[in-house]
Amino acid sequence: MNNAFITEHFLLQNTQAVKLYEDFARHLPIIDYHSHLSPADIAADRRFENLTRLWLSGDHYKWRAMRAVGVAEHYCTGDASDWEKFQKWAETVPQLLRNPLYHWTHLELKHPLGIADRLLCPETAASIWEECNAKLALPEFSARGIMRQMNVLLVCTTDDPIDTLEHHWALAADPTKDIRVLPTFRPDRASAVETPDAFNAWVERLAEAANLDIGDDFDRYLEALERRHDYFHAHGCRLADHSLEALPDVDYSLADAASIWRKVRAGKTPASAEVALFRAALLHELAVMNYRKGWVQQLHLGALRNNNSRLFKAYGPDAGCDSIGDAPLARPLARFLDRLDRKNRLSKTIVYNLNPAQNEVVAAMLGNFQDGSTPGKMQYGSAWWFLDQKNGIEKQLETLSNLGVLSTFVGMLTDSRSFLSFSRHDYFRRILCNLLGQEMEQGLLPDDLDMVGGLVRAICYENAARYFGFDLPAAPV
Repeated sequence: MNNAFITEHFLLQNTQAVKLYEDFARHLPIIDYHSHLSPADIAADRRFENLTRLWLSGDHYKWRAMRAVGVAEHYCTGDASDWEKFQKWAETVPQLLRNPLYHWTHLELKHPLGIADRLLCPETAASIWEECNAKLALPEFSARGIMRQMNVLLVCTTDDPIDTLEHHWALAADPTKDIRVLPTFRPDRASAVETPDAFNAWVERLAEAANLDIGDDFDRYLEALERRHDYFHAHGCRLADHSLEALPDVDYSLADAASIWRKVRAGKTPASAEVALFRAALLHELAVMNYRKGWVQQLHLGALRNNNSRLFKAYGPDAGCDSIGDAPLARPLARFLDRLDRKNRLSKTIVYNLNPAQNEVVAAMLGNFQDGSTPGKMQYGSAWWFLDQKNGIEKQLETLSNLGVLSTFVGMLTDSRSFLSFSRHDYFRRILCNLLGQEMEQGLLPDDLDMVGGLVRAICYENAARYFGFDLPAAPV
């Protein structure tokens, strides 16, 4: 089965788009400032036993699609063999025309796996399985080998405040490393007071990590979190990440939060209004810590998680049962940002929204808090999760262009656990170059390759290198 689908100029629909991609985007290194890659896998330079372990394990995007076409759970999260799971994925892919997984699958097969002459389907499954598994035995297809092939310069992982960061230590001390791997402070569990037993068990682990007896003292709890914040900073962390379905829209005081804290520490379940109040107070305190360190804070807003209670009970979170939420956003976001700004405690901030109906809401809100201190201080984040497909990426770029400043945008990320997902940077770069190239052809932008190419280079590399303060080399010209 001949496959001329993912050509060299895939998604590039005119001459200007091709030139922008080839001359300004294609060969830029990747800064992946938000990912869920395992630092243990990177530190160990993991070798993957087969294509399923590399490509399907933990990929809830694929599980959702497989279930939708009638594949039994046994082949998604169950105990089917790795070959059987891959075979079912191969049966699913031909049914995914117009789903972004069809693009991603064949982009990843082409690079880095080198499969460009076949579409994945039941007839080609065995040959692709055998060819790719043979490649995975080679050094260039280890975890770091794949990252090198994809021209990855720096990756930020996502880490709990109680994490020892031992794998980051190992990576920092490795004289052979040529890819920087930095932690990101992700304190979601620090406000999960709605489940007292699990929360209190986590607090005890926090106390141990911070070497501080917390007890039922809320001030000591904040001190423990700040100690871990300091620890992460000392190990290269420069980003925090906060994921919420919605920002709480409540008035609060630290005294109120301390009262709720003592209730939860006593094992009592707080009311929903108390959960919201505690979450609002703690998020503010964490945001102030981010400001003091000069960190970039990321807000991931709008995911309604674990909707299928049966699958959540059986398989836990990240089983492919999350979706887009529709909670109010504008006023809570305004209050959160304004409270920080009026005290001069607002750090550089990236906001990602999951509900496309709120694109303009977020982009317009962030413009209220630009202060001239740094280009693009308030970032309307890249298309995220359900939106990181061609249509969603184009809409995010259109919204940012219309209501903000595209030229300061810090570009794409993977938000992924897969070492093959770096192809999403290439996918984004092609979409960006095509959008700009078409507007050059239409006379909506100057037909000036150096001018527009400079914009491409900035979005795909230079802005992120500057914004996060990673001390990275200049982009190659």
